[in-house]
Amino acid sequence: MQRKNGRRKKIAYVLCGILAVVLFSGCQSTAADGTDEKVFVYGDTTFNAENDESDVNPHNGYSGWACIRYGIGETLFHYSDSMEIEPWLAESYEFVDDTTWRITLHEGISFTSGRTLDAEAVKECLEDLIAVHDRARGDLKIESIEADGLIVTIHTEQPVPALLNYLSDPYGCIIDMQAGVTDDGNVAGTGPYRAVQVETDQGLTLMKNDNYWNGTPKLDRIEVKTIRDGDTMTMALQSGELDAAYGLPYSNLILFRDEPYTISSADTSRTFFGQFNGSSEVLQDDRVRKAVIGAIDREGFVNTLMEGNGSVAEGPFPSYFAFGDSKVQEESYDLEYSRELLAEAGWTDEDGDGYVEKDGKRLTICWLTYPSRQELPLLAESAQASLKKIGIEVQIQCTANHLELLKKGNWDVYVSAFVSAPTGDPEYFFTTHCLQDSSKNRGGYYSETLEMLEQQLSGEFDTEKRTELAIEMTQTLLDDHMFFFASHLKMSMVSGEGVTGLTAHPCDYYEITVNLDKNK
Repeated sequence: MQRKNGRRKKIAYVLCGILAVVLFSGCQSTAADGTDEKVFVYGDTTFNAENDESDVNPHNGYSGWACIRYGIGETLFHYSDSMEIEPWLAESYEFVDDTTWRITLHEGISFTSGRTLDAEAVKECLEDLIAVHDRARGDLKIESIEADGLIVTIHTEQPVPALLNYLSDPYGCIIDMQAGVTDDGNVAGTGPYRAVQVETDQGLTLMKNDNYWNGTPKLDRIEVKTIRDGDTMTMALQSGELDAAYGLPYSNLILFRDEPYTISSADTSRTFFGQFNGSSEVLQDDRVRKAVIGAIDREGFVNTLMEGNGSVAEGPFPSYFAFGDSKVQEESYDLEYSRELLAEAGWTDEDGDGYVEKDGKRLTICWLTYPSRQELPLLAESAQASLKKIGIEVQIQCTANHLELLKKGNWDVYVSAFVSAPTGDPEYFFTTHCLQDSSKNRGGYYSETLEMLEQQLSGEFDTEKRTELAIEMTQTLLDDHMFFFASHLKMSMVSGEGVTGLTAHPCDYYEITVNLDKNK
């Protein structure tokens, strides 16, 4: 505890001049016409290629998150604070039959390109989306789209009960395809701000959309700064070089609990979890995977390293969901039982060096993760220490280049962060990570049972039955020991003096909105 307090003091008293080379103040500046310009500087850890957010084009990987978070794009539907689906660019919808949805758009909305939003624009956008974005195509299962004035009619290849949920995903941001996508991945959306500069791994510059349809943006210019190092971001916020920040280390939040700072937090389904590599020789035995899971101290990680800013995970979904943790059973933390499992699998300490071997070969696991989520390296170090207690050597590879290493396959455990149910529906996590053709099924997991249950879930409209299927699917996943879940995270954003309107949301999508303001 003493060491931690010393670290905080060092951060608190550091000179702001250290940061002058990478950041600049968020005070008033002068616009080209001589008027004062209200500028807002926002620090964020997530806008980078490491997170598959290389630009703001929602049709590119997970860049839709940047598009929607920074107020550039908007979806046809969005989520209330209680995670209820509400119309956004849409005014209303009609469920015509199991494969037909009729959506009526709001009148009087324009893209930042100047083009009016109508059904034809939505049709063009969604058709391009499913042509180039594998995950969206698999989720939406769109067969055809009709456009008539402000009415969009979507026909799906099969029943898609979660269609409105999927249309609320960041990839569903409606952009002007006639304006196109620039070489640096910029787009024309309908949001309160428009991007005028996009720099991968560096940040972007936003300008006010003077013709915004749903209120008046209060800031003239917003500078989003990608800052990967949590302590650097902390110092920048303390020195006033940032007006607000997202992604601060949980251990540093205590520095901002008093005025003039404001912390906005929300429980989310963002989960730290691991996938085992199905091609790994040392992980073919289920007992070894089970031993690894049982040796990860999830409670210690949440309560000590995350300082309580989250909850211990049993599965992919927090307990407040009807299909969440309280309905399933994960392996408990039990070092002795893990040792027994390893011994049953033939792994014993043959030479007395503290590590288990089999046929003269040490049991060594390559743990791959990345640094932009500040606590992922801490989870790796925690697991390394606890697995050593049962005789497993863990070699940590924590790198921004993790996606390339994944492709090469030279890893045993891949641990990442993912919002498992941003749409409030369980199907999203399974379709992205757990099916044979899932885009993020990193370890090549396959379960005939899970595939069969997903077929049922994909066509089930009844909420209670969807919940029952989701619970069964989660337990199937846990029983196969190819995934493990460490913690669910609390989303926290810190605002500096005079900042209002920056509010954490349970779905983790909405950050920069028309309500954001700064008065100082």
